[in-house]
Amino acid sequence: MAMALTPDFLDGNAAAGDLESLFGTDMTMASGRCRGCGAQMVLAQTHAYLDGPGMVLRCPGCDSVLLRLVVSPTQLWLDAGGLDYLKIPTPQ
Repeated sequence: MAMALTPDFLDGNAAAGDLESLFGTDMTMASGRCRGCGAQMVLAQTHAYLDGPGMVLRCPGCDSVLLRLVVSPTQLWLDAGGLDYLKIPTPQ
């Protein structure tokens, strides 16, 4: 009998609160392009890994790391080196 595997990630919406606290706006509809495969997506479509020391967003197409965010009591580290760009909609 085969066991059904469940993914070990959530969709990018799971990262909404942390990203909004950093950027001050809803980031789920911010868009970017993966430096690894060139796929374009909104952050809500990414694969979010939240179980480590921080948050990692990966490309749903090639699984490359797009963005890493680690928050400590005194510092915040942000690495978005896996994105060619990040386009943030302005509030209306």
